[in-house]
Amino acid sequence: MINMGVNIRGRSFLTLLDFTPAEINYLIDLAGDFKQMKRSGTPHRWLEGKQIVLMFEKTSTRTRCSFEVAARDLGMGVTFLDSASSQVGKKESIADSAKVLGRFFDGIEYRGFKQSTVEDLAKYSGVPVWNGLTDDFHPTQMIADMLTVKEEFGSFKGRKLTFFGDARNNVANSLMVVCAKLGMHFCACAPKELFPAEELVKKCREIALETGAVLEFTESIEQGAKDADVLYTDIWLSMGEPAELWEKRISLLLPYQVNGKVLSMAKKDAIFMHCLPAFHDRGTTVGEEIYRKFGLEAMEVTDDVFLGAQAREFDEAENRMHAIKAVIYATLK
Repeated sequence: MINMGVNIRGRSFLTLLDFTPAEINYLIDLAGDFKQMKRSGTPHRWLEGKQIVLMFEKTSTRTRCSFEVAARDLGMGVTFLDSASSQVGKKESIADSAKVLGRFFDGIEYRGFKQSTVEDLAKYSGVPVWNGLTDDFHPTQMIADMLTVKEEFGSFKGRKLTFFGDARNNVANSLMVVCAKLGMHFCACAPKELFPAEELVKKCREIALETGAVLEFTESIEQGAKDADVLYTDIWLSMGEPAELWEKRISLLLPYQVNGKVLSMAKKDAIFMHCLPAFHDRGTTVGEEIYRKFGLEAMEVTDDVFLGAQAREFDEAENRMHAIKAVIYATLK
């Protein structure tokens, strides 16, 4: 197993701002180790007898499945709670719930809206808490994403990753943080009104001074795609935002759609990444509704790019499980 002298046992995993480059690299390498073990059929039930709870305010496919499979591979028991099956935040405060759950479980996963909720769970539970996604950050996705980048290119330093779309959302925020931590070139390519919050940009610039990272913000698709190693996008309306915003977002972001023309502006060996789900065709209820209302066959990425030879979103999705396994093991071992 990867060691590297790094020990994060007992810590919560709320945002990558809390972790050093060495600790982030440790988790990426550990995820790669677990991937090899999974594929070779090597048993690794190293957390036998431990129990975790998964708290979901926001629904999910990949996050829930990744946590459940990862935990069971490690020999753990898993309890799932959604908003309909618990009193958390309704009849019982987050602090009170955290104090109770911390006595039952060895670790708590939370996926929901407010970053303050996952922080309160960590503050009051007394056990490691893992951020499965909030409105502000999506840190487990970043370990998976950087494992995908490392598998493709072998290194991070100087690699340019450009995010196209709503550069204020949780994925874009987290990409900016992880790129700053790993010495990469992060580019947010978006309308100016959808640039990241200045407070987070300031924090990332301070990190970049230590790591040699480059932070770039542009409205120009050509500038964003130029010399890019990774073209990354996400859906244009985040979970919990009202459907009435679709028209405005489409008007703002259609020029930032990742299509064949945009991909051709990047490096020849560039890859496309997406955290999923993606509206690349009319194969979803939302996709069909958008087509009927606005005439769009695809939104943030076109089908030819999504299904093309340079696409890595399904490798990235698989890596979610390996990344989450690394986070669980490293904080509970």
